[in-house]
Parts: sequence; structure tokens; C-alpha cells
Amino acid sequence: MNEFIQPIAQKFNFKIQQVEAVLSLLEEGATIPFIARYRKDKTGALDEVQIQHIQEEAKYLKEFSERKAFIEKAITEQEKMTDDMQAKLNKAITLAELEDIYLPFKPKRKTKAQTARENGLEPLSNTIIEQKDIDLLAEAAKYFNEKIIDADMALQGARDIIAETVNEDAVVRARMRKLFETSAMLKSKVVADKETEGIKYKDYFDFSELIATIPSHRILAVLRGFLEGFLRIEITPEEEPALEMVEDLYIKGMSNCSDQIRKAVKDAYKRLLQPSLETEFRTALKTKADEEAINVFAENLRQLLLSSPLGNKRILAIDPGYRTGCKVVCLDEKGDLKKTDLIFPHESNRVMAEEIKIKNLVQQYDIEVFAIGDGTAGRETEQFIKKLNLGLPVFLVNEDGASIYSASETAREEFPNEDITVRGAVSIGRRLMDPLAELVKIDPKSIGVGQYQHDVNQFRLKEKLDATVISCVNNVGVNLNTASKHLLSYVSGIGGTLADNIVKYRNEIGAFKSRQQLLKVPRLGAKAFEQCAGFLRIKDGDAVLDSSAVHPEAYPVVEKIAQDLGVAVMAIIGKEDLLKTVEAKKYATDQIGELTIRDILNELKKPGLDPRSEAQQFEFANIYNIDDVKVGMEVPGVVTNITRFGAFVDIGVKQDGLVHVSEISHTYITDPNEALKLNQKVNVKVLEVDTVRKRIALSIKQTMEAPQRNQGNRPSFKGKVPQKQQHQKNMSDMPLNDALAALKQKFGK
Repeated sequence: MNEFIQPIAQKFNFKIQQVEAVLSLLEEGATIPFIARYRKDKTGALDEVQIQHIQEEAKYLKEFSERKAFIEKAITEQEKMTDDMQAKLNKAITLAELEDIYLPFKPKRKTKAQTARENGLEPLSNTIIEQKDIDLLAEAAKYFNEKIIDADMALQGARDIIAETVNEDAVVRARMRKLFETSAMLKSKVVADKETEGIKYKDYFDFSELIATIPSHRILAVLRGFLEGFLRIEITPEEEPALEMVEDLYIKGMSNCSDQIRKAVKDAYKRLLQPSLETEFRTALKTKADEEAINVFAENLRQLLLSSPLGNKRILAIDPGYRTGCKVVCLDEKGDLKKTDLIFPHESNRVMAEEIKIKNLVQQYDIEVFAIGDGTAGRETEQFIKKLNLGLPVFLVNEDGASIYSASETAREEFPNEDITVRGAVSIGRRLMDPLAELVKIDPKSIGVGQYQHDVNQFRLKEKLDATVISCVNNVGVNLNTASKHLLSYVSGIGGTLADNIVKYRNEIGAFKSRQQLLKVPRLGAKAFEQCAGFLRIKDGDAVLDSSAVHPEAYPVVEKIAQDLGVAVMAIIGKEDLLKTVEAKKYATDQIGELTIRDILNELKKPGLDPRSEAQQFEFANIYNIDDVKVGMEVPGVVTNITRFGAFVDIGVKQDGLVHVSEISHTYITDPNEALKLNQKVNVKVLEVDTVRKRIALSIKQTMEAPQRNQGNRPSFKGKVPQKQQHQKNMSDMPLNDALAALKQKFGK
């Protein structure tokens, strides 16, 4: 890894020592959350994202190095390695450049050029490339044999050899690749007789856009239409400038030989170069679009996992339904199931009896809060509960993925004797208590905050989402005595096996009294303890610091600080005024530096503080289905999903509405994340309602006043695009109809 340190440092503008420290720690088995939190002094306070960049770049450079070594060996074994060839390989900085150099030496199926060489036509192709003024027909006649019987066949074979030479020319491919990058278009046409069947791709029936500027969601939409057989696609620049570029490299004059080369160049481009680069760029576009969609998904997931928890409350949770009734569960402060029941509040002849049943449950289990799933019959059930006037808060809980959980092995393991409706209701209640602890049990792809997640690279998606979950879990911290094994498995250094061992050990001994007890868990050694201990919390344990984010390795530092202040450790916890007098530099050592000491002091001021804010109650307008929604009305809503082209907002009518990016803010934005966050409460204006296709177009900015104008009644742009141009630019990025079509991408709804 040492050879990668300098190039990584140069690429990201990090110090050599920072990159060296990160790579060394990763090689030792340290996790990214641990490095970012507890090894700041070694890395110069690099954050998780920066450490992730270093890790991924090191992985790429390792792959590049291994591929280069393979190519060098392959060319050497063919006895074709030269100083010039080695210099070209050493100069290459991308995998594409390496592959271009290797292409002439790469084993391939029999080609037209190989057949021509076997027929003895390579000398003729070399003569043509020289482009001397010769009698070409007479020259071709020299190569007649039993397989080459006339000049046309001889010249065709020579052109096949020249075409392959052009295609395998690294300079040609590099320039052609640059041309594709700057001017190639992604074009799509509807497949004949597929217009009706593929109507959802209507916007792409006759479509073209520069690949340099096309946004990821349109790439994925076009590729999905292509893979489903409704669209034909092509990625290509204009043919004439492409041919001229190659001809400039190969054609020297106006001889008969030059004419043959011109034909060979055209054949090389249409038969070899263009298809090859089209495949390469289709893959590159897909990879780029995948990465952007995955990043959108990961950011949404992060925001969802860090949603505000209600905390430890006694909850009556309801999984609503019409025909099959509403499944009711009562949970205690720990989320343990105490009672299950079934009510039918939407049958008029049973309403009174069900009201009595709910009131009795509230009294019997001292219920503090109602949690109601926001799916089918959710708003109607909310209305039923509110009419009881019990004075308790009522929360509508996003139930995306609850059905996936209820049918999962995890749910069966937790509740082996309950049916899926009970498990679903429990999940809804627990999700209100602590979204993070409950959502980690569900495949992130089922949570409903993605964009084209089924189309992207599934390995990369899982890798990114797992990293996001790990980051969130360790950012918040985990209660060692209440966490499920699924939550524990995401803690730094633990994983599935150790999580299972921790839970089994906890069941045997009862609650952990100290972090040090972790070392008694089977197979949990010193390295795992180092990685996980700081992220695990023990409330009311033997050691007061065990409930904080202070790592056990730093306990002696805290004890020294308390000793110097003349008080017990307990006496400095939460005492900001006292801790402000501590000079961090005084306690820094080679093992624990000043940055870490500052973190410790900040943690001691508010130990174990949950970085998430507390959940707040929210009221929808008095509308319950799409027929109640009228153009022009302004209503409150909650952001449920964010994509590059806009945000989906729940206004309480079962179908989320879409706020196009151009309707989010009066100022120009290219990414909705610049202005919105998941679960944010917003006011929206209804712009359009399509009851047939169940689509609602909304605006946030039209509920807000436009920015004030400056003196002279002229807008103050401050270097930004004028408002009218901003709107046009946003709308041109994605037509509103195209954006509305994306409503069906709202998963889980």
C-alpha cells in the first residue's frame, strides 16, 4: 500500500501523513467509524467521507496495479515488450488507457484481419499505409493465390488489416474517447409496434441528449426501457467529425492508396471503433448513473435512520385496515409486547364497542402515545382515535417496509408465536420509539426512499447502504443492554456472529454492568473490544463513563483531569463551567492527542447525548383521498423521498405528491437536498391533480414570498442566474410531465 500513499494524497489534497495513517489503520483492521471518532490525532481529523475516499482510491489503485502487472507479463510472454511499450504502460493513468495499449496483444476470436494475414495480405496493407504513388491493381495482383483470386479480394483483405490497426491504435482510441465524452449523444427510439405496450416510456420514443450533461435519472429510465425491449438506443457523436479525426492521423495525400485507407477508416469506425466505444460509454454512463442514484438513496437513508425518536414511551400501536380490521398492540417503555387485540372501527355498527375497547387498553396499560401506520385506512383510523378525546398525542408513522419485516426471519425469531399483522403493528410502534433501532432490521431497499434502486448495481448498492447504516448506528451509539442483535451487528468491530454472542451472553448473565464485561463474551477479543467499546452505552452501570462516548482507553485521562480539579469523576460530568477551565494540551500524550482530548471534554459536558432531536407531532389537513385535493389549495405535508429531480411530499391522501426541483425554492438550486431534508414539515400548493393516473404536482415556493427586490425595483442577483432564467433552466433539466412520470418510482407507496 505504500506506493499508493503519494498519489492518493495528491488527488485529494491530503497530507502524506494523513493518508499513511488511514491506510495503516485500515490494514490493522480498524473500521471507518472508529478511525473518524477515536483516531483524529493520527489522521488530522479526517471525517468518515474523506476516509472512505482514501479506502476506495487505494482499492482502485491496487486493481490498476494488478492489471498493469498482468498486461506487462502477457506482452513479455509474447516476446513483444519494448522500451517504448513499457514507457507507454508506465505513462497510463487509467484502466481504459491500459486496455487500449493491451488491445493489439489481447487474445481474440478470429477476425477478418487475421484471415487476411493468413492469406498473406499484410505486406499489401503495409504498402497501402505508405501511400506511395503506385499502380495499386498491379500491386494487388502480386498477392493472388487459391484464396485471393482477384484485386477486389486482395484490397478488401488489406483494408481489413488496416481497419483493425486503426481500431487498436491507442492514440486513435484516446482521441475518439475524448470526442465521445464531449459530443456523443444518447439517442433512443421506440421499437416498432411497441408504442402502446411501452407507453410509460413515451418521453423517450424519440429522444436525444448529450451524454456529457444528461442527468442520472434519465440515463436509468432510458436503459430500463431498452432492457425491457421498448426502446432502441445508440450512443455516438456525429460521424463526419469522427471520421475526419482518424483520417487526419492516417491519410497523407490524395493517392489511390489514400482512397483505400479512407475506406478502411470508415469501416474501422462503423464496424469496430464506434460499437466498441458505445459499449464502453454505455457501461460508463450506467456506472455514473448508478453511483448518483446510490448516493441519493444513501443520503435519504441516512436522514431516515437519523429521524427524530420519541424515546421510551408506553405506546398503543395500530396497523390499520378496512376489511380485516386494525391490529392493535400495546408496548411498554422498552418496546416489549404486552397485549394484542383486533378492532373494526370502520364498521358503523361496531364503532361504539371499539371505542370502549381502546379506552380500556389505554387505562390498563397506562398508554402515553398512539402510533398509527400511514398506509391503507391510516388517516381514517387516526380520525377515529382523535374523536376519543383522550388527550394523548397521535403519530402517523411511515410504515414502508413494515410488511417486509413482519414476514422476515428476524420477525419470526422475535415473535415466533405471533402472526404477521401483530409483528407489523409492533414494528410501527417501535419505529416511533427509535427509528434507527427498528429500521436496521429491514433491507434498506424496502424502506421506500430510493430512486431506481432495482436498476442499479446491487453489490455496490448494498455496500453503500451497509456503510450508511454502520455510520448512523455508530454516530448515535447503542444501548448495550437493550439493543437487538441486528442493531449490535452494525456496531464498529462486531458483525453478526459477535452480536449473536453478545445477546446470548446477556441473556445468561442479565444486564451488562460494565464495558469490560464484553471481554468475557465468546470470541470477542481485544481488537474487537477496541473497535466497539466507545460506541456501546451502559446506563446505570458500575462505571459512569460507560454511558458516554468516551473510549475506555481514555478513562485514565478523565480520571487525571478530575484528580487535578480536586473532584471525583462523577463531579465533572455535565459541568460545562468546570470543564471550560481544562487545558486540553496539558493532557495530550503520544497515544491520545489534543484533538481527542477536546472531543472528550465536549462529550463530558453532555455525556451520551443523542444527536437526534425528539419527534414532534404533525397534523395533516382535513383531506383523506385524492378526490379531496383541489388545484390551488395550500396544505401541510411531510417530505418522504428526495431525488435529483424533486421531492415527494405526503399530504395525507395515500398518494405522495411531487414537488419538481423548479418548484422548491425561489433561488436557483440543482439538488433538492440543498433546500429540503427527509421528514421535513413543509407547506405546499397544489398545482395539478390527475385522479386517473393518481398523480399530484405540488409547489413549495408558491407558498412563500419571493425574495425582496433592491432599490430601483430591480432584482438583486448577486452573481446568480436571473429568476426567469433559473426557472427555465430547472424546467429544461426535466420536463414536468417527465417528472410526474417518476411518481411511480416512489417505492413502497
